[in-house]
Amino acid sequence: MTQTGLDRYGGVALHLFVLGIVVVAEWIGLIRVPIGIAAVILLPILYAFAMGIILNPNILKGTRRVLSGNATKVAGTMIAVAIMPFIAKFGTTVGPQIQKVIETGPALVLQEIGNLGTILVAFPIAVFVLKMGREAIGATYSIDREPNLALIADKYGLNSPEGAGAMGVYATGTIIGTFVFAIMPPLIHSLGIFDIRSLAMSCGVGSGSMLAACTGGLVTVAAEHKDTILALAAASNILTYATGLYAGVFVALPLTEWLYRISRGEETSRTPREARS
Repeated sequence: MTQTGLDRYGGVALHLFVLGIVVVAEWIGLIRVPIGIAAVILLPILYAFAMGIILNPNILKGTRRVLSGNATKVAGTMIAVAIMPFIAKFGTTVGPQIQKVIETGPALVLQEIGNLGTILVAFPIAVFVLKMGREAIGATYSIDREPNLALIADKYGLNSPEGAGAMGVYATGTIIGTFVFAIMPPLIHSLGIFDIRSLAMSCGVGSGSMLAACTGGLVTVAAEHKDTILALAAASNILTYATGLYAGVFVALPLTEWLYRISRGEETSRTPREARS
């Protein structure tokens, strides 16, 4: 069989694998796990991610016999394409709910300050607990979604220590972040501390998969607020893409770089490339 035939066979097998995962995940459906006064909502997207990890050709040898390396590489690049209709659907919810979006006022804009929270929480752990080097800069200045990776690639290069840190968080966030975003918002909502609008805005962190998991969980526990949740989450996600990159360029990345130099006792006047040499 020619290479083209192998690639075509691998593509068909990949589609069948994905279809099987979707069918099984939807068949399992929602699972509620009571935890005291709260409850964890397990969504089909979680099962799909778990099965996708288990069936990964790099993990399961049996899968490797069926799925070609080229097919799985194409699947990785197709994630961004496949998520576009979902993002577009979210965009259509903003218009009809624009009045509620406007009523949130400064809250929707100011919540973008939360992008800096990764530095405050993760940077000390990365440097002082995990003893990371310059990888800590790329790993902690943001949640490292696509725009953040582009920034790191442009400033340092993805083959640099900073690039390795950013790519590590990107891969980890894609796998684990979806689980966290599917479980935490419904769990926090059940505590009755935060308004549903604030939880909806927290879903927009610039990640399509995390946005889907987060809004799916919130809509499950607060179906009567579905339109508000989708509108605010979409608006927040759009703002994160629009303002998050600028925050990274002018605030987050320079701040993380400066904190790293201070933690290492380096000269603050040195450029990033000089510090690595």
